[in-house]
Amino acid sequence: MSSTQNAGFELKAEYLEDMARGAAFLGAGGGGDPYVGSLTALHAVRTYGAPRCISVEDLGDDDPVYIAAMMGAPSVMVEKLTGIDEIEIAISALERQTGRKAKAIMPAEIGGLNALAPVAVAAKRGLPLVDADGMGRAFPELQMVTFAVHGVSTSPLAVGNEHGEYQIINARDNKASENSARRLVIEMGASVGISCYPMLGADAKRSAVRGTLSLARGIGEAIARGRREGDPFESLMRYLRTTEYYNQCGVLFSGKIADLERKTEGGFTLGACKILSNEGDGREMEVIFQNEYLRARCGDETRTIVPDLTCILDAESAEPITTETLRYGQRVKVMGVSCAPVMRSKAALELFGPGAFGLDEPFKPIEELIAAG
Repeated sequence: MSSTQNAGFELKAEYLEDMARGAAFLGAGGGGDPYVGSLTALHAVRTYGAPRCISVEDLGDDDPVYIAAMMGAPSVMVEKLTGIDEIEIAISALERQTGRKAKAIMPAEIGGLNALAPVAVAAKRGLPLVDADGMGRAFPELQMVTFAVHGVSTSPLAVGNEHGEYQIINARDNKASENSARRLVIEMGASVGISCYPMLGADAKRSAVRGTLSLARGIGEAIARGRREGDPFESLMRYLRTTEYYNQCGVLFSGKIADLERKTEGGFTLGACKILSNEGDGREMEVIFQNEYLRARCGDETRTIVPDLTCILDAESAEPITTETLRYGQRVKVMGVSCAPVMRSKAALELFGPGAFGLDEPFKPIEELIAAG
C-alpha cells in the first residue's frame, strides 16, 4: 500500500481499532492513550456518522484547514479522561480570531490519541478529515512539525479546557508559542485541547506529511493479520517495507523491562527504561523519553535516535506500548523505524533532531545504525 492509496475513504467505525493500533505505533510512545482516542472517535462516528478522509490534493488552495489536538503530559491524560469538548472550544475560538470557518480538520501528529481525536471532531462538525499530519509520528513540542519547517506560523493558537475556558496566544515565533502554551497547559490542568497552525489548503499541500492516517490503518491491519497468521512482527515489517516513509525497520532488542523511571514535569512525561536481554548475556538497552521515545542505546552504542522512530511493543502480540503504560517486568521488543524523508532535512533536524532534546550526538539514520549493528 502506498502512502496515499486509501485517501478518499469513509472512516467507518470498523476501521478505528486498526487505526488506533497503527497510530500508537507511529506515536513512538507518545501522542496520548490510543484506547481513549479510539473510544472517543467511535462514539462520534456512531453518533454523527463517518467523516470522509481526503487527500491534501483534494483541498482547495483557499480552504481553511484547522488542526485538532490535545496537549499535555500523556500520563495525566490517562487519569484525566478527555472528550472532544476541549478541542472544539479551541477550534471555535480560533475561528472567531481568524474570521474563517473550518473547511477541513487535520491532525497535528499521527500518534495515539492525537490521531483519533481529529476523527471525532471531523465527525461532529460534518467536515472532511485530511489524510496527513505535521510529523508522520509524534513529538512533544508545538514547533516540532513540518508546518514550521515550511514557514507556517503556529500563531494565533487557541487553548481550551473542559471548563469552557480558553486563551488565544499570539507569539513572536513558534518556540515562544510552545513556551506560552506549555505554561497554560500546566495552569489549566496539564491536559488541554488546542488548535494551532491555522492554514489554507495551499499551505497544507506544501507542508504536510501525506497519507499518514491511511498508513496508521495499514500498520494496525498488518499487526492484526500477523496475529492471526502467527507472527505479528514479520507481518508488520513486511508491510512497513512497502511504504514510502517507514521502509527501513528492524527489531533492535528483545527482553524484559528491568528498571523504569518516569515523572511528570513541566507538562511532559519524562524518564527512561532499561530492558534486560532475553539471551542471558547481561546486555541491557536503555530507552529515554520525553512523551515519546527519543533514543535507544546498548552501552555506548546508539541503535536509533530522533527523528527516526523508536517503538516498544509487547513481545508476543506486537501491541505498541506508550510511555505512560510501560511497566516493570513487561516482555518487549524494541523496533527502530525510519521517519518520513522530509523529517531528515537540515532545517527539520534543527527543529526536532537530537540537539532539540539536549542529546549531544548527531542524527544517524536507522538504516546506517542497523547495518553497523
